[in-house]
Amino acid sequence: MAQYVFAVDLGGTTVKLGLFDKEGNVLEKWEIVTRKENNGENILPDIAKSIKDKAAEKNIAKEDILGVGIGVPGPVDSKGTIYKAANLGWDVFNVSETLGELTGLPVKTGNDANVAALGEMWKGGGKGYDSIVAVTLGTGVGGGVIIEGKLVAGSTGAGGEIGHIHVEDNETISCGCGKKGCLEQYASATGIARLANERLAQDDMPSSLRSVETIDAKAVFDAVKAGDALAIEVAEIFGMYLGKGLAAVAAVVNPEAFVIGGGVSKAGEVLFEYIEKNYVKYAFHGTRNVKFCLATLGNDAGIYGAAKLILE
Repeated sequence: MAQYVFAVDLGGTTVKLGLFDKEGNVLEKWEIVTRKENNGENILPDIAKSIKDKAAEKNIAKEDILGVGIGVPGPVDSKGTIYKAANLGWDVFNVSETLGELTGLPVKTGNDANVAALGEMWKGGGKGYDSIVAVTLGTGVGGGVIIEGKLVAGSTGAGGEIGHIHVEDNETISCGCGKKGCLEQYASATGIARLANERLAQDDMPSSLRSVETIDAKAVFDAVKAGDALAIEVAEIFGMYLGKGLAAVAAVVNPEAFVIGGGVSKAGEVLFEYIEKNYVKYAFHGTRNVKFCLATLGNDAGIYGAAKLILE
């Protein structure tokens, strides 16, 4: 008898969903819009409806579904309670219980970056390693820590929140978390765009970025690859902050590898040129020979990891 798992990766803009068999093969994937209005009250009902609709479409009986795994953007404890998700308008509540009631299925919940880390170690760039830190450079900066094959979530699920390591004392603008000077403010896609815009405003240094209508991380790293001096300055600042942050992480968990994913990672190997030298500069000598790898699952890391939550 065939058995199935539904996997959910809840993002700020879209919800990615996947249907997997029990061997971990993805059979189908699709997306729905994340409706954040009214403090995100529609999000879990929308997900539940999408899962039920897909099960009906595929003629999958409820008893053949092993469960639903979901990664959510916020700290989650081992029981499935989320401790606020600022980007969604959510407060503290139990996601596993709520989605379980809506679907009538067993649900396991994890932080989205931790879940993506699990996916990358299982089927992606971290395959073959036992201890990795997956770094997600997207709208924010997320991290997932896996030591000897086990997810390190911490007491309230905030383990691996590397985007909120404090790296700059002189920051005047607040991070989404309310603090100032978080790694996320410099190493995320939005952070890189901000660094570029600030640098462009400093003087009249010529740069191809001046003719770009909307500056984003892709535009910056495309300009870096083309040898644009101003873009390279921005990449150096990005690399300094991220290298420093990852050196701090390594001093605590000593991973074999950092697996770099998220939208920014699409720039490819060029990122490592700016991250690695800064990492070595700041890292404790016992942690310096860590490997840097690109995540390979792309936007699917979250659904693979969510499926793995159920298939563990």
